[in-house]
Amino acid sequence: MKKQLSISVASMPGLNATMKTKFKSTIHAACHSFSGVVCAGAVLLIASNAQAQNLFASDYYSGNIYEYTPSGVQSTFASGLADPFGLAFNSAGNLFEADGNEQPFPSGTIYEFTPGGVRSTFASGLVTPTGLAFNSAGNLFVGENTGNIYEYTPGGARSTFASGLASDIGLAFNSAGDLFAADSDSGSIYEFTPGGVQSTFASGLAGPFGLAFNSAGNLFVAASSSGNIYEYTPGGVQSTFASGLNQPEGLAFNSAGDLFVANQLGNDIIEFTPGGVGSIFASGLANPIALAFQGETLPVPEPSALGLLAFGVFGITLLRRRQR
Repeated sequence: MKKQLSISVASMPGLNATMKTKFKSTIHAACHSFSGVVCAGAVLLIASNAQAQNLFASDYYSGNIYEYTPSGVQSTFASGLADPFGLAFNSAGNLFEADGNEQPFPSGTIYEFTPGGVRSTFASGLVTPTGLAFNSAGNLFVGENTGNIYEYTPGGARSTFASGLASDIGLAFNSAGDLFAADSDSGSIYEFTPGGVQSTFASGLAGPFGLAFNSAGNLFVAASSSGNIYEYTPGGVQSTFASGLNQPEGLAFNSAGDLFVANQLGNDIIEFTPGGVGSIFASGLANPIALAFQGETLPVPEPSALGLLAFGVFGITLLRRRQR
């Protein structure tokens, strides 16, 4: 008689609650039909087949948002925007865009796009919004070039999360729920607890803006004016990951751990392997600013997690066979 195995995905890195539920359902479906080592193989197959999602790029001067397949095929997702800036996906897979609209006067809007490209206005009346990031509760955080960071509930209610920063703020959350803000004019990276307590994580940078965390929890920072990408450990130790870029801005990681950089004045997007080898992913843009990978990504677990998962399932199988 077939026996079901109880597989836990609670400790798998990189999966949010929705992803874990979907992953667990798929695994249980596989294990209902198979047993033992076959089940372990099914789990590994499911994990290894997790696909990187499409990359979205805001192109400042063209007023477009472009969508790229993992192989680099480009299509226009949205057009007719006024100075598109920051991008972020919510858990439902909707894309949010900070529309700066600096001319003829500085006022800005946050637009929301469904996966099919239908646009609606989520918030308006901002003064040149720049960076966007969602926390685990689904609230949207917006950096404004006045030095404010606003928090919006999913229903659009706004509150001021932080103020007194300098200008052009890039945002990113770490896995603990702390918000990191790159303050371009001051050259600093600030860290905020969920309760809003502020501390300085790094300083002395030249025009920092783009922020992104890799799966190991290291923070990557695009220092636009220096042309460098810096990597910081959680303890704040800095190293140079890449240099010689032409005003890098937005950063984003795919599920394979490759870093994508919006190389603004180079009018291209550069892809770096985890080892730092760079290549041109896309070219011919008009000032790319921000990058975001499509929501509902199912990241491939770290090799150690896959090994432990396979070993655990295999061990359970042997134990149950001996008990028969």
